[in-house]
Amino acid sequence: MTLLSVTQMNSQNDIEANFNVIESLIQQSKKNGGSLIVFPENFACFAAGKQQETALRFKEIQQRLENLAHQYQIWIIAGTLPCPYRPDGSIIRDGRVRTVSLCISPERTEARYDKIHLFDVQVGDVVGGYQESKFFEPGTDLIVAKTPFGHIGMMVCYDLRFPELALQLRAQGANILTAPAAFTYTTGKMHWQLLLQARAIDSQCHVLGAAQQGWHGDKRQTWGHAAISNSLGEILVSTQEEGAQIMSTHFDLEQQKFIRNAMPLMNHRVLVEYKS
Repeated sequence: MTLLSVTQMNSQNDIEANFNVIESLIQQSKKNGGSLIVFPENFACFAAGKQQETALRFKEIQQRLENLAHQYQIWIIAGTLPCPYRPDGSIIRDGRVRTVSLCISPERTEARYDKIHLFDVQVGDVVGGYQESKFFEPGTDLIVAKTPFGHIGMMVCYDLRFPELALQLRAQGANILTAPAAFTYTTGKMHWQLLLQARAIDSQCHVLGAAQQGWHGDKRQTWGHAAISNSLGEILVSTQEEGAQIMSTHFDLEQQKFIRNAMPLMNHRVLVEYKS
């Protein structure tokens, strides 16, 4: 069996301070025998209006993460980082960046996922409304990363609300879905845990929900409650506490195969056009 870890953070705008927390969490995971650690959205820098500034440091931050993965011999899902260029290397010319999640092995960066679904939503909190598409260009490609302990379907935050994405990742071989997130306090309280469980039930994958928690500056408050759901939609570990911490659980690929064989949802799936 493999030990998988998710993190909860309260990232601010100080990248160096955030990296001190990042390394501490990696050390905790590795001490417990962890093989994979998942960081939340905006884990390296959480500050409104600093996307472009942080994006200019994308390669530098990526290299630091690769060094940590090598030093501690652990796989890292690097939550999200803003990136000024697309996977093919072309520069985004309209002033926007992409929200990128990296899958990093102890040897190299193995996969890059660019967040597909952007959070253009009115929320009843202090901020009121969010328009990610104003600052971010959406990605287009589904990504499943191959690891020694299973295939990882990569998702980010708002992606959790779209079951079609989880199902397509499962169809492409995913055993685990990673969901680095920064849910608002309002939407997280209503839907965070339910969405982790629902996507696990839909796809029969483990779903790893890393989360930001607390206040980031004066206006942005995130829900937290980092958690892991198994392939049956059961929450295995979660936190109700505040601040940076780590939750871990074992993943058994053979047990997942048993669950999927007992209820072969992918074989039973029928697309029906309903007529009114």
